[in-house]
Amino acid sequence: MVALVLATTPLFAINIILNQYAERRAVTEMKAMGNVSIHRAEEAISTTVSLLQRLDRDNVQTCSAEDRVIFEKQIVEHGMIDAIGLADASGQRMCIIPDRELAGQVILPPLRVDGPLVGIGMLERSFLGAHAAVISWDLKNQSRLFAEVTPAVIAMDPGPEYLRSYRRTELRLGDNLLWYNVGGYNSIGSDPGEMLNVEVTSELYPLVATITAPASSARQAVQDLKVLAAAACVGIAILFVAIGVWFSWRPESEANDEFIAAIRNGEFVPYYQPVMDIESHRMRGCEVLMRWKRPNGTIVSPGQFMAYAENNGHIFDMTRHIMRVATEEVGTLYGDNPDLKLSINLFAGHFLDRQIVTDIKTIFEKSDISFQQIVVEVTERHPLEDMEFARKIIAELQALGVRVALDDVGTGHGGMAYLQKLGVDIIKIDKMFIDTISSDDNSTTIVDSMVELADNLGMGIIAEGVEMEEQIERLLELGVTAAQGYFFAVPMPAGEFIEFAQRTESEALERERKAAEAAAAAKAASESAMKGAAA
Repeated sequence: MVALVLATTPLFAINIILNQYAERRAVTEMKAMGNVSIHRAEEAISTTVSLLQRLDRDNVQTCSAEDRVIFEKQIVEHGMIDAIGLADASGQRMCIIPDRELAGQVILPPLRVDGPLVGIGMLERSFLGAHAAVISWDLKNQSRLFAEVTPAVIAMDPGPEYLRSYRRTELRLGDNLLWYNVGGYNSIGSDPGEMLNVEVTSELYPLVATITAPASSARQAVQDLKVLAAAACVGIAILFVAIGVWFSWRPESEANDEFIAAIRNGEFVPYYQPVMDIESHRMRGCEVLMRWKRPNGTIVSPGQFMAYAENNGHIFDMTRHIMRVATEEVGTLYGDNPDLKLSINLFAGHFLDRQIVTDIKTIFEKSDISFQQIVVEVTERHPLEDMEFARKIIAELQALGVRVALDDVGTGHGGMAYLQKLGVDIIKIDKMFIDTISSDDNSTTIVDSMVELADNLGMGIIAEGVEMEEQIERLLELGVTAAQGYFFAVPMPAGEFIEFAQRTESEALERERKAAEAAAAAKAASESAMKGAAA
């Protein structure tokens, strides 16, 4: 009985401490979610207001053909703007670009003499819980310039998974005008003491983000810890846990020594996954992926060692090694095919200093692979610590001729900020959107928005994780022509990749030859028929 009391008493205290910790952590996360929503909305409003002010300053204030051309140019240059036009004093559209049915619809409140220069309102059109916003600028001539902001700019779902499944987020403007909401949680009828509420307000505009979640959802984050605490009350469980920890997690120094030895012995090797043109069925290049080939021949996937390599700084030597080996293994293939691209994955730490620029210069400047054939991929999943410095590194790489791709688009920290600030050349659509593109309208809409955004910004676009014919057909319908995935080929060692490249090119040439022969035969038959008719 004494042992039971001594074991269970701390358990009650631990549960209370863990619950309080989970709720504090959840509130912090919810504030961060609210700040993300507010920041995204402020950025959209400020950018749009600046555009309308510039149009006013440049006397682009009418529905004339010349002004309409300028409106259209601004829409192309600003991916977040769907339409630009003029509205009269009553709030009805006078004209809009792109052309739409006006139908006397009132989209703005009536103009007031003492009204503000900037007006913000919402339209019925929505996407993923976000409404299209309409932002106006008073021209002081009984008319207003207005711009409609695409819902995709504000549509987002930030925050950790354990909260996103239960919380409700609302972004409201002015007098309780709903701009964006996500989540199905309803606090009506709930115990106020069992709810977590966070409200974040904008310092620039009348915007308020409200996040509500049940406290029970926060506590789920520490549920595993509670189970471990309960297990710790049993002596034998403590023994088993200790044994398990000992066999599962070796001392840090021992693991580190093995990792350094693996790097020194060249056990980290490149595998190559082809990137294909899904229209011509020709190979555009490949992505270089890292594998750990143990001395016994076992291949270890990156998921089991990459986080450790990045956290302990080994990733820099590993990346240099992979680039050197790639120049040796596929340099001849790339020298003979100057249109092929070689994609190399970098992580956030590569953008903290200029060493990656020096590495790429040193390794590739005397190789058969030119700088123009290199693509470096930066992922959205891990945040860049210094965005401005990262942009300078990217600019230096681009000055060499290296192209920069944003990987895992739509899944991480960067979002629109990465696209706007980093100046990337290529967008890579993450596999999670491709998996459901043929069955989920939301995924299709998101991919369609990415394609439109890439077109507007003059970027290339590549689909990752393609595995089915239906996905290929849907991607072609949406205008995506480059893809990689198991549908085409799995990542493979250099020898198999070179054979794949040669076989793919031979098949493409054979298709072209047969097509040319068929066209020539058809032309000859047509000419013969015409001669016969003339005779």
